[in-house]
Amino acid sequence: MYLDHLQLTDYRNYARLDVDFSSGVNVLLGENAQGKTNLLEAIYVLALTKSHRTHNEKDFIRWQADFAKITGLVQKSSGKVPLELVISKKGKKAKINHLEQAKLSQYVGQLNVILFAPEDLSLVKGAPSVRRRFIDMEFGQMSPKYLYNISQYKTVLRQRNQYLKQLKYKQATDRVFLEVLSDQLAEYGSSIIQQRLDFLAKLEGWAQVLHHDISKGREQLTFEYVSQLKETSLQQALHADVAHEIEQGTTLVGPHRDDVRFLVNGKNVQTFGSQGQQRTTALSVKLAEIDLMKEQTGEYPVLLLDDVLSELDDMRQTHLLKAIQNKVQTFLTTTNLSGVAKTMIEAPRVFQIAHGELQQTADTE
Repeated sequence: MYLDHLQLTDYRNYARLDVDFSSGVNVLLGENAQGKTNLLEAIYVLALTKSHRTHNEKDFIRWQADFAKITGLVQKSSGKVPLELVISKKGKKAKINHLEQAKLSQYVGQLNVILFAPEDLSLVKGAPSVRRRFIDMEFGQMSPKYLYNISQYKTVLRQRNQYLKQLKYKQATDRVFLEVLSDQLAEYGSSIIQQRLDFLAKLEGWAQVLHHDISKGREQLTFEYVSQLKETSLQQALHADVAHEIEQGTTLVGPHRDDVRFLVNGKNVQTFGSQGQQRTTALSVKLAEIDLMKEQTGEYPVLLLDDVLSELDDMRQTHLLKAIQNKVQTFLTTTNLSGVAKTMIEAPRVFQIAHGELQQTADTE
């Protein structure tokens, strides 16, 4: 899978952009604050209908414009698929093959992307919410069923939390309705937990090989899914602690509170690992996604590297570039190509970006 063509209209600092990309490595070169990350974000939003940078979707729309529009032509093994996403102050509309989709969840998965930005190095040492979001965004692209379950779970969770607050402040008294919401939440939540365990087991297998190579055989990487559920089911847990939940006015157990722990040689790398081990772990996990996505969907994803090379030493840069070479379409933003990248990237298509305008400066294909 690769993005053959991209068109932007009034997206952030791009008034108009119409560009063809290489199926190999595309280098977006330019100074900071010129629009490199905006272009990468546009590809990400085209794929997932949401940004990795902001929850305020009005930010997508160029100053004084009424809407932003992203269109792309995706080349798959089965043929070309036109995609379109329009973002306005009223919401979003998505089209596949020029047909509007009733739900955004029906649209996600047509273009699969993996983003690796400097902040992804906090995947290991960041808060549990960072890892949960990583799981939900990546697995949601691979499995429409997972995406549906997580969407339904969040809807019921909001309803249940609202009702717990009503019970807390004596604005409601009916415990039967709470039991109904608990049963619904348990149904979706149990499926989510099982799917996460399945996906993480597969991701761990790919990540172990990569981590072993990067660490030159000195380290073994393992994953551990951390849940408050021990010997009990989610349904039992939701019914068991009702009094405490009413007192708190929120749901205290479920996949929205779970976490993933990364272990290197049996030790929690978040707590006991060096910065180098943490970065190697994050790199191994992100690169493992490429192979897992191919295994699950039959297509390699598009890889978005946002100023990552500057954050990695030569050894980790080498492993990163070896892993992607002649394998996946890659978009790489940078202020300058490092010595390692220059020697390792074969036939890149290079674009210079300045003030929201893009110009192809080299094509050695």
